Amino acid sequence: MAVKEGWRGRFYEDFEVGDVYRSRIGRTITQADNIWFTLLTNNTNQLHFNQHYAERTEFGRPLVNSALTLAIVAGLGVSDTSENGFALGWDEIKLPNPLFEGDTLYSESEVLEKRESRSRPQWGIVKFRSRGIKQDGAVVMEYSRSVMVWKKEHAPSADSFPEPKLAD
Repeated sequence: MAVKEGWRGRFYEDFEVGDVYRSRIGRTITQADNIWFTLLTNNTNQLHFNQHYAERTEFGRPLVNSALTLAIVAGLGVSDTSENGFALGWDEIKLPNPLFEGDTLYSESEVLEKRESRSRPQWGIVKFRSRGIKQDGAVVMEYSRSVMVWKKEHAPSADSFPEPKLAD
């Protein structure tokens, strides 16, 4: 039996300014997602969870909570951008178009800058511009963020899968 290594994400050396990564999957936002997230985070804006209220607004239906949108857009990009690192900061989050329950969200991230960390030689810093794009191509979110990313030679071992104990 040959065990094949799975995707382990990108390391600092793998990024080049101008690279664009598009999520390989999309995520359809459900009413349950929107209501659950909004109430879980104690957001009392009824535009996200009260159909009757939302129908009387210019949108005519509930809007997806922007914090949920941010979480999903970032999450869809993790395997390409930050699986081997952590966020240092988020800048200029913009919401140019609404996102509604039933829309499908995709993520795209472009490498804007990269540099070695001055204080931590085992890391590099990569800055991305990410976009949340729905099924019709409308951009619903855009932001930039900086990520501290491991250099390959310093990354901790990701080999954590336990060896199965098989009966002979």
